Amino acid sequence: VTRAGETTRQAIQANPVGGVIYFADNLRTPEQCTAMISDLQSYAPLGLLIAVDEEGGSVARLGQNSAMGMTWYDSMASVGTTGEPDNAYQAGLTIGGEIARFGFNLDFAPVADVNSNPGNPVIGERAFSSDARTAAEMVAACVRGFSDSGVLCTLKHFPGHGDTEADTHAGAAETAKTLEELEKCELLPFRAGIEAGAQLVMVGHISLPAVTGDQTPASLSYEIVTGLLRQELGFSGVAVTDSMSMAAITDFSPPGQAAVQAVQAGIDLVLMPEDLEDAVEGILSAVERGELSEERIDESVERILRLKLEQGIIPLETGR
Repeated sequence: VTRAGETTRQAIQANPVGGVIYFADNLRTPEQCTAMISDLQSYAPLGLLIAVDEEGGSVARLGQNSAMGMTWYDSMASVGTTGEPDNAYQAGLTIGGEIARFGFNLDFAPVADVNSNPGNPVIGERAFSSDARTAAEMVAACVRGFSDSGVLCTLKHFPGHGDTEADTHAGAAETAKTLEELEKCELLPFRAGIEAGAQLVMVGHISLPAVTGDQTPASLSYEIVTGLLRQELGFSGVAVTDSMSMAAITDFSPPGQAAVQAVQAGIDLVLMPEDLEDAVEGILSAVERGELSEERIDESVERILRLKLEQGIIPLETGR
């Protein structure tokens, strides 16, 4: 998809989602990108979160297209090795400001993982550092940069994907760390980013058997999302899953059941379910059966609407 025409308008009416994420194949030129997003927003009375994975380096949907005119960053690790948090601030400010020109209002960045395991196949130089305290300083500064750019940012992949030896895109991944070990390393950048004002946290699909006692992915775990993220770390913002079309989820639960489990865990935004209609129907059926309360749904809706109002995504006349 490279334009938002009548098909998109009908899709938004049929399934009024909270947001849309675009990838490299959707983004050809600045003019095309800006027009597509503008048209898309015009179809949504309550406004949409328009997201992109723009971390810099290997994950830069816009930056890897020279036609988009983005400032290039080799990696966030290269920023971290400078030892200067101001460089991380400038990265957040620059990336946020540049994607905002096209109409994006949400970046699924920065990576708040600690690159603590050299054998990790998915994080590596996407993280600021292999040292937790350095990563925490950089993440906090980057969050402040995004905030000053006017674009929402997202800490990912809670509670820390850096010590796994598998990629959740391809299948199950776990860490053997205990809660005490997580507190000393993986959780430090997330705490720092939350204290710096990050308004979204992306929960990963890794399993933490030493914490939860089973193989449930973190994104579907009440103990991780509500117990650890909300109660222990005090996060009151919007919790979003990593892509629900990853094998770590699709191998674990069908789309409808996975969406229900995520909401039961405390998630607000279900990102990229393998089958959108199944996910929606699963949640509706769960409410009808009493497995999910309307109060639980309203809690997430309120968080999302408040975020959109505060960010100016919902037009003020609608918000009143």
